[in-house]
Amino acid sequence: MTEPHADQPIVVSGAPRGAADAGVVLLHGRGATAQGVTNLADPLYRHGVTFFAPEAERSRWYPYAFDQPRERNEPHVSGALDRVDATLDRARESGVSPERVLLFGFSQGACLACEYAVRNPRRFGGVVALAGGLLGPRVNPDDYSGSLDDTPVFLGVGADDDRVPVSRVRDTAEVFESLDADVTTRVYDGVGHEVTDDEFERANALLDGILAE
Repeated sequence: MTEPHADQPIVVSGAPRGAADAGVVLLHGRGATAQGVTNLADPLYRHGVTFFAPEAERSRWYPYAFDQPRERNEPHVSGALDRVDATLDRARESGVSPERVLLFGFSQGACLACEYAVRNPRRFGGVVALAGGLLGPRVNPDDYSGSLDDTPVFLGVGADDDRVPVSRVRDTAEVFESLDADVTTRVYDGVGHEVTDDEFERANALLDGILAE
């Protein structure tokens, strides 16, 4: 049996192979597509950046809610994490190492970006997780180990988000901090399950930081 997501495409756009100074891994939400998140990320496009957007099987990275026991969402979560691995391999083939890659996700994609980073701790170019957090019924920093080596992390969530509680995002921030990440968390009053212009500005600032190095 094929692992979930393994035979799905990776949409690549932006700077051609060998011409990129940075990369962005774009992880879409439930019900969306790789092309959709590529379009969503239009405010991030600039010279010298390649964008890699893996597609989830049936437009979902896992079938049940993010706060369900992890085993209920398997083997989909493990397959999704392996797909992020494959996407980073594609970035390496294009000449972009993980230290120069921004992991960017919205909703389920944000949860996946967080899960991948804390379960594969190392220096990344950055992590932007919008309207999402770590998976499972509860989050305990003692369950994680290693170092993200001062990786900049931005976590954004709407105060009126009816899918992702602010408390889960704050708990996720605590885990990132325990793994030596440089974490910024922002809660947006009057905002639901959506992406704001300010969040794109912050993502752009992280991408500018990678390009400046």
